[in-house]
Amino acid sequence: MTIAANLGYPRIGPHRELKFALEAFWAGTASEAELQATAARLRTASRALQQGAGINHIPSGDFALYDHVLETAAALGTFSAEGEGPLPLAGLFRLARGAGDTPALEMTKWFDTNYHYLVPRLSAGQRFHLAANPWADAVREGLAQHCRTRPVLLGPVSFLLLAKSADGTNPLALLPALLPAYAAALRGIAEAGAAWVQIDEPCLATDLPAGAAEAFETAYRSLAEAAPGLCLLLCTYFGGLRENLPLAFGLPVQGVHLDLVRDPGQLALALALARRDQTLSLGLVDGRNVWRTDLRAALNLAGRAAGHRLMVAPSCSLLHVPHGLRGETALDPVLRRRLAFAEEKLGEVVALARALDEGEAAVAALLRESDAVAAERRAEAPPPARAPEPPPRTAYATRAALQQARLNLPPLPTTTIGSFPQTAEIRATRAALARGTLDEAGYEAAMRGHIAEAVRWQEELGIDVPVHGEFERNDMAKYFGERLAGFAFTRNGWVQSYGSRCVAPPIIWRDVARPEPMTVRWSAYAQSLTGRPMKGMLTGPVTLLQWSFVRDDLPRETVCRQIAEAIRAEVLDLEAAGIPIVQIDEPAFREGLPLRATDRAGYLRWAVACFRLCSSGVRDETQIHTHMCYSEFADIIEAIAAMDADVISIETARSRMELLEAFTGFAWPSGIGPGVWDIHSPRIPSAAEMADLLRLALRHLPADRVWANPDCGLKTRGWGEVRPALENLVRAAEAVRAEL
Repeated sequence: MTIAANLGYPRIGPHRELKFALEAFWAGTASEAELQATAARLRTASRALQQGAGINHIPSGDFALYDHVLETAAALGTFSAEGEGPLPLAGLFRLARGAGDTPALEMTKWFDTNYHYLVPRLSAGQRFHLAANPWADAVREGLAQHCRTRPVLLGPVSFLLLAKSADGTNPLALLPALLPAYAAALRGIAEAGAAWVQIDEPCLATDLPAGAAEAFETAYRSLAEAAPGLCLLLCTYFGGLRENLPLAFGLPVQGVHLDLVRDPGQLALALALARRDQTLSLGLVDGRNVWRTDLRAALNLAGRAAGHRLMVAPSCSLLHVPHGLRGETALDPVLRRRLAFAEEKLGEVVALARALDEGEAAVAALLRESDAVAAERRAEAPPPARAPEPPPRTAYATRAALQQARLNLPPLPTTTIGSFPQTAEIRATRAALARGTLDEAGYEAAMRGHIAEAVRWQEELGIDVPVHGEFERNDMAKYFGERLAGFAFTRNGWVQSYGSRCVAPPIIWRDVARPEPMTVRWSAYAQSLTGRPMKGMLTGPVTLLQWSFVRDDLPRETVCRQIAEAIRAEVLDLEAAGIPIVQIDEPAFREGLPLRATDRAGYLRWAVACFRLCSSGVRDETQIHTHMCYSEFADIIEAIAAMDADVISIETARSRMELLEAFTGFAWPSGIGPGVWDIHSPRIPSAAEMADLLRLALRHLPADRVWANPDCGLKTRGWGEVRPALENLVRAAEAVRAEL
C-alpha cells in the first residue's frame, strides 16, 4: 500500500486566527489560556481536515506559536538550566521579540523561502536537556481525538548548522551534548504511541561543511538506538541531495523523503541506493508554489519506483502556501482552475497514492482535468526572450560628487527605510475606498493629509532625507502587483512570514507590464512640501519575483526582466518629477540564491542585471538606494557591489554590526546605512545605544559613506514607538557627528 503523507501544514489558520490571538495576547487583551485554546482549536481542525482528505501520515508537532526553530531550541533546554522545566511563554516571546533592555534573537531567512526563523546562539560548554517534549504531547493530543500522527522534529545536525556560535565554537562540536536530549525526546514520542517520527534535515540539500557527514552518521546511530521500535523518516527538501544521497540512504533510518519537485533527477540514484526495507517518500506535489500538479507527469515519475515501499507527499511542508481555494471566488476562472493551495494539494497527494495502488482508472476524472489544465498552460506559454545587458553607470566617485553637490547632506545623514505606521485609521480609509463608501477624491485627500503630517514631523525632527510614508500602500509587493499587468490577488491567501506577520503573495500568471505610473504623484506631492531631498520608494524586481507565486511555464529570469523593465519606467518618471533619490528595495535578493554554490553564478548574473536595468538611464545626480534585510552577505558581496547602488541599507542591529564584517573585508565602494534600531522588536532603543552602534559601524566603514537609519520599514510599529525611536536616532547621529 502506498502511504499518502503530509510533511507539515499552515499554522496561522484559514482566517489568520493565530495572528489575531497572538496580537491580542501581546496587547494584554487576551490571556495565555485563551491563546492556547485558539492554538488547540487550529491543531484539531488541521488534523480533522487532513484525516478527511485521506492523508495516512498526518504531521504533528509542526505547529509553533512563533517559530519552530526557536521552540525546538527551547524544548531542548538551550535557554534553561539542567532540571528546569518548559520555558514560560513570556520567556519564549522575550527571546522572539525582545523586551526592555533585552534584545530579540537574530532572525534570518529559512533557506530560500520568505519564512524567517530565530537563530539560536550557542557557545562552548553549551548544555542541553529535554526541558519539554512538545512532540510527545502532540502525539497524545492527536490520539485523544482518534488520530495517530507522525511528529515532526528539526534534526540535530540541521539544528546545529542553522545555529550561530557566540564565541567561535564550531556548532557541530556540540553534537555529543545535544544527542541525549534528542534521544530522550524520541523515547517520549515512542511511549506516547507514535509509530513513525519525521526528522527534518534540510541541510542535506546544501553544501555540507567539513565534519557534517560524520556528524550525521554519529547522530543517527544514536537516534536509532534511542527508541528501536520507532520508525525514523529522514526528511529533506528545498533541493536535491546530489553527493549527499549515499550519506542519506546509508543512515540507519526506515525511510527517506526526497524533494522531487526541485530535483526529479535524483530519483534514479535514490532507487539504486535505497535498501529493500527502506520506504521512499516521494515529494511529488509542490509545497512552495500554488500551481496544480501535473498528475500524469507525477505518476510517470513515481512509476519508476514501482516495487519499492512508497509514500507520496508534498515536496516540503505546506507552511509556505495558503490554506485553501474555497473562498477565492473573485479570481479569474481560468487562473483559479490552475491553482492548488494546501487543502487542494492534500487531494493531489491522495489521488497520486490511489493511482499508484489501484491504477489510473481509479482517478480517471482527476487525470483528465489535470491533463486539460496542463495542455492549456503549455499552449499559452510564450517563448522566453533574452534582454540585452544594461549599460554600466558612471564611476561611483563621479556620481557621489555630483549627488553631494545636489543634496548637500551632512555626515551620517539620517533617513528611514520608507514606510511609516499603518494605523487603524489608514486601514479603515483604504477599506472604505474598497467598499465604495469613500470616493477617490476623498481617499486622495486623506492620504495627502497623512503625507503632509509625516513630512512636517520629519522636518521638525531633523531627518535629513525624509520619505512620504507609503500610507497609500497595503504591502510592498501587493501594491505594485495591483498596478502591474500580469499579477492576480487572492482574498485570503495568507502565508506566515514570522510570528504573527502574514503576507498574501501575489500570483504572477501572465506577462508583466506597467500600464501607468504607480508612485509618482505621491512622491512628487511629498517633495513639494519640503526643501529637503525626498526619497522615492519602489520594490525591486527580484523581491517582487521572490515574494510572489511565480508562473512556472517561463524561466524566472524572464519574468524578473519583465518586472525590471516596468520598474525602470517608474524610476525614470520619478526622476523626471524632480525626485532626487530613489530607493529600489531588494530585501529578498539573497533569498533567491540557490542553496548550492555551483548554481549561484547564473542566478547572481541575472538578478544583478535586473537591478541594474531598473536604474539604467538615470542621471548621475540621481542617487539610487537599495535595502536588504536578514541576509548573510559575505558570500555574495561582489554581486551586491555589482548592483552599483549609491547607498545600501541593511539590518545590523540584532547582530550588533556583525554583518558589516563582509562589507569591510571587501572594501565596500559606496554608501551604506547599517541599521541601528531593530524594528521587529517592540522595545525602543535609547539614543546612547544607537550611538554606540554607529560608533561600531565607524570602526568598519569610512565616516563619509555611513548613513543612520532603522533596520527596516516601520509600517508594523505604532507611532508611540516610532516617534521616540526616531528622535533617539537623530540625537544619536548628531552626537556621533559631533565626534567626527
